[in-house]
This record gives sequence, C-alpha cells and structure tokens, in this order.
Amino acid sequence: MKETSRSRFKSWQPHFIFVMAMEDCVFCKIVRGEIPCYKIHEDDDFLAFLDINPVNPGHTLVISKKHFRWVWDIPNIGDNFSFSREVVKALQKAMNTEWVVCDIAGTGIAHAHTHLVPRHKGDGHEEFINPKLVKSIPKEEMEEIANKIRNSFK
Repeated sequence: MKETSRSRFKSWQPHFIFVMAMEDCVFCKIVRGEIPCYKIHEDDDFLAFLDINPVNPGHTLVISKKHFRWVWDIPNIGDNFSFSREVVKALQKAMNTEWVVCDIAGTGIAHAHTHLVPRHKGDGHEEFINPKLVKSIPKEEMEEIANKIRNSFK
C-alpha cells in the first residue's frame, strides 16, 4: 500500500500530541524548574510538593518526573508507591496525624499524580475529601508547612 502524506501524518500524530502535552504540562514545567513549587521531597524519578489549592494544610502532590498520563502507566509503579509512603510518613509526623488519605483520580492535570491529604477530626470534610473546600493558606504559612514536612524526613 502506497503511503500518502496523510497516512504518514496519522502514524506520528499521537507522538506529536504527546510531546506537545509534555511541553505545555504544568507538572512537567515544575519538574524542569520553570514553575516554582513548595518542594517537599524528591528522588531520581518522583517529586512531592504542596498543592497550591490545598483542601487541608499539608496537601501534597506526588508526581512522576517523566510525563505519563496515568499513574498506572508508570513502569516502576511500585517505586511510586514506596516514594509516596515515605512522604506519608513525613506528613503524619509533621502534621501530627496518622490519617492521611490518598487520591489517584487523574483528572485536572493530564500527568500522573497522587494527592496525599492529611486529615483531622473537624477539618470540614466528611468521610471523603470535598475538593470544593479549598483552604486559603498564605504563602508564608505554605513555606512553613513545607519546611516542617521536609524536616520530618530527618
């Protein structure tokens, strides 16, 4: 079958779209240092930082440093959960709670990410986190929370 310019385009179109998504991806820009974040922890493959629209103080995002659409696409998914566990242990210590919930919805930003949210009795949420109950936390307090969590890894 003779290849036409249209069929050649179809063969590379998904790759082109994926590369475009990585260039425009907010989380990829954070990994590259183009957008600042309240960094909590990182290794060669993963990065944890405070969510700028937190539903509770200490609300942390764990992302893969390489662009994957879904957490389930991460080849070393076990390492992702081991990294997340390290972050949860630091959150428990820093935020003085054993109750940290995990959400892997994959919506909002098309980059594999996990929400880790410290919970406390009376935090305004029911059994499940209400994503509309975003807490307004001043920059200085966000920096203090990030420092407290970072120090809890030691």
